[in-house]
Amino acid sequence: MNRFTRRAAALVTGLGLLAGSLSASLAHAEGQIRIAEQFGIVYLLLNVAQDQKLIEKHAKAAGVDAKVEWVKLSGGSAVNDALLSGNIEIAGAGVGPLLTLWDRTKGKQNVKGVASLGNFPYYLVSNNPNVKTIADFTDKDRIALPAVGVSVQSRVLQFASAKLWGDKEFNRLDKISVAVPHPDAAAAIIKGGTEITGHFGNPPFQEQELAGNPNARIVLNSYQVLGGPSSATVLYATEKFRNENPKTYKAFVDALDEAAKFVTANPEKAADIYLKVSNAKLDRELLLKIIKNPEVQFKTTPQNTYPLAEFMHRVGAIKNKPGSVKDYFFDDAQNASGN
Repeated sequence: MNRFTRRAAALVTGLGLLAGSLSASLAHAEGQIRIAEQFGIVYLLLNVAQDQKLIEKHAKAAGVDAKVEWVKLSGGSAVNDALLSGNIEIAGAGVGPLLTLWDRTKGKQNVKGVASLGNFPYYLVSNNPNVKTIADFTDKDRIALPAVGVSVQSRVLQFASAKLWGDKEFNRLDKISVAVPHPDAAAAIIKGGTEITGHFGNPPFQEQELAGNPNARIVLNSYQVLGGPSSATVLYATEKFRNENPKTYKAFVDALDEAAKFVTANPEKAADIYLKVSNAKLDRELLLKIIKNPEVQFKTTPQNTYPLAEFMHRVGAIKNKPGSVKDYFFDDAQNASGN
C-alpha cells in the first residue's frame, strides 16, 4: 500500500511538473513574435509599428513583455516557407500567397489572414516602346515580379490573362515571368538595356520607374483587373499562434490599427519614418505623393479580395473554394466588414 502511495505521489508530482512546464512554455511563448515583411511602402504600417514600438506598447498594457523581431524576405514563396517552418509568426505578403497557404493548410495548420496593410494600386510597368498592353509582350520580353505563380502580382497578371485569352490561357505569361526582388527589378527598368522589360511591382518602385525612365509606361493597373480599390498585401498567421498567444496576437492587431490611424493623420511624419526604417534612397516628395494618393488607403480591413480568390479556385490554383472572405481571414473585429 505504501509502495502504491509512493508511486501515486510520484505520478502526481510528475504530472504537476509536466503541467507546470507546459504552462511555463505557453507563458514564455506569449510575447515572442517574428514578423516577415518585404519591400515597399505597402509595409508602411509595419514600419511605423516598428519605429514607435507599438506592439511592445500594447503588449505591455496587457501584462506581456514582448520580444519583437523583424525579418526581411522577398517573394511569397519565401514568406510562406518561413511561416510553415516556424521561423516567423506573422507573414507579410500578397493575397495570392495567403490564399495558396490557406488552401494548403486547411484542416491542418489553418493559416488565415490577420489584417490588410491597406489598399494600393499595383502597376505593371514596361520600358519596351512596343508594349502597350499585356498582349504585346513577346517571348523576347521578361516580366519581373516577386514570385512566379505565387505572388499577388503574378496572380493578378494571370487574372488579366484569363480575361483576355480565356481561363485555359490564364498562365500564358508565366513562361516569360522571372522572380526578382523589387529594388533590382526597378533598377533594371530605369536603366534599360537588360532582358527585363516589364516589372509588376508596388509603391514606391513603380513610381520610381515612371519618373526615372521616359520610356516607362503603365501597362496594367491591379485596380482595373480586380474591379476597384483592393487590399493587395496582407498579414497572416497560423491558427495555433493565434490561439496560444491571445495577448500577443491582440497587441499586434491593436498596434497595426494605431499605425493605420497615425499614417492617415500624419503623412509627413509617416514618410520620415519610412525613410529611416527602410533606409530607402527615395525622393521625399515622391514618397509623400504616394502616401497622399487618393487611391491609396491605409486601413486594416481587407477589401475586394474575393474576386482573386474566386478566380484562383476557378482555374484550379486552389482546391478549396472559399464562400467569403470570412473563410480565409480570422474572425476578428478588423475583418468583420471585409470582402
